[in-house]
Amino acid sequence: MFSKQQRSGIFLFLVLIIVLQCVYFFVDLPSSEITVDEKEISKFEHEIDSLRLAAYEENKPILYPFNPNYITDYKGYTLGMSGDEIDRLFKFRAQDKWINSTQEFQNVTKVSDSLLEIISPYFQFPEWITNPKVKTSNYKYQSFGAKTLAEKQDLNTATAQQLQKINGIGEALSDRIIKYRNKFNGGFIADIQLYDIYGLSPEVIERILNEFTVKTPRSIEKLNLNTATANQLVTIQYIDYEIAHHIIERRILIEGYKSLDDLLKVKNFPVNKIEIIKLYLTLE
Repeated sequence: MFSKQQRSGIFLFLVLIIVLQCVYFFVDLPSSEITVDEKEISKFEHEIDSLRLAAYEENKPILYPFNPNYITDYKGYTLGMSGDEIDRLFKFRAQDKWINSTQEFQNVTKVSDSLLEIISPYFQFPEWITNPKVKTSNYKYQSFGAKTLAEKQDLNTATAQQLQKINGIGEALSDRIIKYRNKFNGGFIADIQLYDIYGLSPEVIERILNEFTVKTPRSIEKLNLNTATANQLVTIQYIDYEIAHHIIERRILIEGYKSLDDLLKVKNFPVNKIEIIKLYLTLE
């Protein structure tokens, strides 16, 4: 079927294939070695590491002074604490104990010296801890002075003139107290709300509570923390929709709150306002 010329071409093609196969298997051809410049590679690796470190420094979270007693899960993670170290802190706080020094923080949490050296400069303890000469009282208790409850005046009916009799209270502060009280229909719920008024130092609040207390608290309907909706939670001071969402999210995660203090573990929760927020909540 093929012409003589075609058969010759096919034969030559087959011979060429066989020759090339033999060369491939039996002839050692000189190989060209690739030379690697180790110095150049090291230089590029160093440059990459520098760029990576610069990117980390640019994006790492900025630390601000904070009270280590109120570290949340998220805050502890960003600080570089392990889960066990955070759990030790929560267990310590669950006993209603307070950390009052950097060394005590390490004793409780067992953090390493290197991590403590990084984060301890940002610790901010209350003034009555860092300056023992400043006297204050624990606002969880109402035994502020020798006067009995009957002898004290009602903070919800006190006038500006009566408040100004307290050492440290002038026209501006007395006016600020009454304006805060009048923001709510019915006035104060509890003495602790004085800590929410700007400009009142713990010493002045202690002197106020030696003479005044909330005898006729504002009536409120407390929300059940384990059933409240986001729309209900945002009616509470200092809780917005983002925090309400985190509260409900954690409630589902832990299958219900066992204590109001569990709110301290909620992401972005205003921990310094928890005692105010707790006035509006209950667990049933």
